Amino acid sequence: MKTRKTLKKDITSIFAFRKSERHWHIPILAGISVGIPLFVGYLFDNLPNGILASTSGLLILYIRYTAIVNRMITLMTCSFIFILSYFIGAIGAFNIWTAPLVLSVYVFFLNLMIRYFKVKPPGNFFFILIFSLAICQKFDLSSLPERVGIITLGTISTCALAFIYSIFTIKNYSLSDEAILFEKAKRIDVGESAIFAITIGIALLAATVLELENPYWVPVSCAAVMQGATRRHIWERGINRVIGTFIGAGFAWFLLGLQISGLAICIVIILLQFIAEVLVVRQYAIAVIFITALTIFLAEGGQVNRPEEQSIYIRFFDIVLGCLIGAVGGYILHNNKIRSKLGQSS
Repeated sequence: MKTRKTLKKDITSIFAFRKSERHWHIPILAGISVGIPLFVGYLFDNLPNGILASTSGLLILYIRYTAIVNRMITLMTCSFIFILSYFIGAIGAFNIWTAPLVLSVYVFFLNLMIRYFKVKPPGNFFFILIFSLAICQKFDLSSLPERVGIITLGTISTCALAFIYSIFTIKNYSLSDEAILFEKAKRIDVGESAIFAITIGIALLAATVLELENPYWVPVSCAAVMQGATRRHIWERGINRVIGTFIGAGFAWFLLGLQISGLAICIVIILLQFIAEVLVVRQYAIAVIFITALTIFLAEGGQVNRPEEQSIYIRFFDIVLGCLIGAVGGYILHNNKIRSKLGQSS
């Protein structure tokens, strides 16, 4: 009887809607931030580059309600890390077998920095996302400057939008009490970063060994699951992501079947981004439905006019594999005995 009540409580907790203190206009801002590069790419008849630049629009989610100077410096710092992540990832793509090691080393130092400066959610996730996308692309040194430039233009667009938004809204909200630009941690948990990095690297290695068509889905899904604050939270996110991905894959297949192109693609991506941001802080499983469809549109670089049912199933397998690896990594991450062996430095 007790087990049944506990199970019922767990299921209710997984699918419950939560209250959110996030300002209502953040999802709108996120949609606009992603949409500007899309429409520019569409107007210049280069939608794939517009979609690549629109990934930089995700940086708007790092905006904080602090003094406008601190807010902009924080966002510009995140933009620099975003650009650097793409650049290092693209360079690391020269060999598929060394790529997991490069990813692990990158994630290790990234997580150390994120923890040291106490960067709030979404934390390291979008940096890992763009790094994974870059390192899993075909290595092409000749086109690297152009691609980095496109990412950079996207970050400039995002920072400009954030500045305009701040001018019109900052007077309506009380400023944070933070007097310093970055709040620094007194101790750095090296063990946490090591476990996180090794797990993400293993995820990419598994995708490489299995010769998956789009291996970046595995480390990205793994990183998403490991964002949980506790062992229970990680398992909840894993279940939410698997269920949401299953439905989201079907939803994406439906969208692909509509044979949409051009302006319609831009509108769909903006709507998916808006809906995902509305739901992600309230009900993660439902949000993942739209996140899955959104990432398919973003990751495929505009080549979404070919409804391939088999490729949707492959993506679902990739994401489930990443979730399973992330769940195991999350269990280890919150195992105090294992972490104590890795040690901590301050």
